[in-house]
Amino acid sequence: MIIRLTCAWASVLAYLLFGKTILGQLGSPLLSMLIFAWLLGIIAWSAIGVVHEAEELAHRLGEPYGTLILTLSIVIIEVALIGAVMLGATGAPTLGRDTMFAVLMIVLNGVVGIGLIFGGLRHFQQSYNLQGATAYLVVIIPLTVIALVLPNFTTSTSDGTLTNLQAICFSLFTLALYASFLVLQTGRHSEFFIEPDMLERSSEAEHQAAEAEHAASRSILPNIGLLLANILPIVILAKSLAAVLDFGIAKLDAPPALGGILIAMVVFTPECITALRAINANQLQRAINLCLGAAASTLGLTVPAVLGIGLLTGQPVTLGLSATNMVILAMTLMLSTLTFTGSRTTMLEGAVHLCVFFVFLVLVFSP
Repeated sequence: MIIRLTCAWASVLAYLLFGKTILGQLGSPLLSMLIFAWLLGIIAWSAIGVVHEAEELAHRLGEPYGTLILTLSIVIIEVALIGAVMLGATGAPTLGRDTMFAVLMIVLNGVVGIGLIFGGLRHFQQSYNLQGATAYLVVIIPLTVIALVLPNFTTSTSDGTLTNLQAICFSLFTLALYASFLVLQTGRHSEFFIEPDMLERSSEAEHQAAEAEHAASRSILPNIGLLLANILPIVILAKSLAAVLDFGIAKLDAPPALGGILIAMVVFTPECITALRAINANQLQRAINLCLGAAASTLGLTVPAVLGIGLLTGQPVTLGLSATNMVILAMTLMLSTLTFTGSRTTMLEGAVHLCVFFVFLVLVFSP
């Protein structure tokens, strides 16, 4: 932990002191690769630190607060990276859309697919809280359609963008819906997001939890401090990584969507690893909280942030997906609904989700 924080903050100091000189070396292919590897490694390492501290908080606070803290921390990092690229010299009108779509494909198809296959191999069938999964999907479906599909069918614009009035109203609606979900998740219906077997024991543990609550509230302060200490280097170094990423994609003539995929992979890989570990430990509900929670928080917070940056800077923000991606998105939402409408999952659902994820990857490079 000390080594990770030292390397991260040393990199921040180097960037603050010599950032222009370092980024001025991007013309050299070898130096560009080294700079990219350095920044990517530090950001990914710090993201692992964020996950570690969030897991400590999850252990102390219990569900659903632990996974909520983790998903919100990850989304802060995601917004910082997207904002850094959008505020760069060339701008990136489709980056927010590409990143959000990549996150949905990675967590709803890639991680869910791999997790259900390995969970099925190890545990045959796994149970979860149906009400919690349903609550997530009820929020994810309208947020997804409003953000990534509806802009293609509005008549005020014709290129997948929104007018200023639409951007403001949709941002407010999105924030209000996500805030309502958080109230439900942490309030009167928090039991929806707890493992079924833990619900049976929850009444017995209520008294003990109440006695430990005051002590726990004091003991989490160091973890919160360490969580912030791991997040801040990522936010500060985001601008440098964005510059290198933009340069590399342009130099290699790679698909523009690749930038969003790389950001999604950098930010969400540690969280995805946590979800797979939870499935391996037969804690499917925690994995669902992480995967579906990542999708909901990405849509609920990234959409307003991206639209807000566009309004403040005057940059166009393209949210509407291509026709092909809308088909994949519709299939993903339908499959997710079918997968999480029963109380148990099997390997078959995992194989189908993973197949859709591979189709998404192929279409990135061969649309």
